[in-house]
Amino acid sequence: METRRISIMGATGSIGTSALDVVRHANRTGAVQFEIEALSAGSDAETLSAQALEFGARIAVIADETKLPELRERLAGSGVEAAAGVTAVSEAAARPVDRVLAAIVGAAGLDSTMAAVRAGNDVAIANKESIVCGGRLILEEAMRRNVRILPVDSEHSAIFQCLGDGRALDKLTITASGGPFRTATRERMRTATPAEAAAHPNWSMGIKNSIDSATLMNKALEFIEAGFLFDVSGEALEVIVHPQSIIHGMAHFTDGSVIAQLGAPDMKTPISYALGWPDRIETTVDRLDLAAMGRLDFEPVDDTRFPAIRLARQAYAEGAQATTILNCANEAAVSAFIAGQCGFLDISWIVEETLDRYFAGNMAEIGCGSVEEIALLDRFSREMARNVLETTQHGTGG
Repeated sequence: METRRISIMGATGSIGTSALDVVRHANRTGAVQFEIEALSAGSDAETLSAQALEFGARIAVIADETKLPELRERLAGSGVEAAAGVTAVSEAAARPVDRVLAAIVGAAGLDSTMAAVRAGNDVAIANKESIVCGGRLILEEAMRRNVRILPVDSEHSAIFQCLGDGRALDKLTITASGGPFRTATRERMRTATPAEAAAHPNWSMGIKNSIDSATLMNKALEFIEAGFLFDVSGEALEVIVHPQSIIHGMAHFTDGSVIAQLGAPDMKTPISYALGWPDRIETTVDRLDLAAMGRLDFEPVDDTRFPAIRLARQAYAEGAQATTILNCANEAAVSAFIAGQCGFLDISWIVEETLDRYFAGNMAEIGCGSVEEIALLDRFSREMARNVLETTQHGTGG
């Protein structure tokens, strides 16, 4: 029986909790036994402590330092070490393990992901924003350290499973469900609330990723991530809408063959593949019944209602600065939407306006050659996005 030691950064989020479901089932069935080295969370000390106690983690780390007393109290007498702060999160990610699951949402996950890679840990990457902002840095460092980067997003996991040796590749396709507003008019989308935008028809995700799915910005980030992970040009990447979310990704080859990966829309499948690779781990995921399903539908992306894919193509063609700005402006815009400071359609508009200012030459002097430079560009991008919101009558995007 194989034993595999892992750490989970972002353990209390939707990816982290699904990963622990995978671990729980695997440890019961006995094919692979997982041991938990480190778990981290943003501010949920109650859930983090319960997870650490159940799985016998060696250390639990909470990014919000004000929650450390609560975490220590909940773990008192258990033998589980408690720590707090963003530096402690990165230090936990650097502890030697077989695999680190990088599942911290947003650009905030970049530091710990880089720490894991620099420590020589293989990384199962669920934090697409880390790749969008620091993809070249992470992948170059991984190559130097002989570290594997294993994709966890369902689309990239699908492509990874379809590629084989990657020879004679023509293009890659990632699919989008279309989100809750796939058939909605712009007038309907203009009045959408955060709760409506977060009501994904197929997937269970956190609020930020769910809203990104509603704007298709989630797919835009995945477009960029696929380009970095699989080292292909934007011209070799396409996004199509597939409402059933059964086909997650496809690899097209020069002989006309297309290899697709299918599965129920459940993140436990790609998580288990990344944690278990090169082996497969049994999960509790529902099995497909294609005869009962009867049909699979596909349609092109409507760039008028959903401009995110077009923006991703532009940013990816421009380079790492533009992809970082796109991501950080989106994070700022989504936060503003959740806070009631802008409308749903304004999210993509704020991102586009921020990118336009970059293309006009504002921030061109800020590089992306280090984590520190990316952090600086992150801060300026968010400030510029907030300035777009504050100085221009929002609603222009609607």
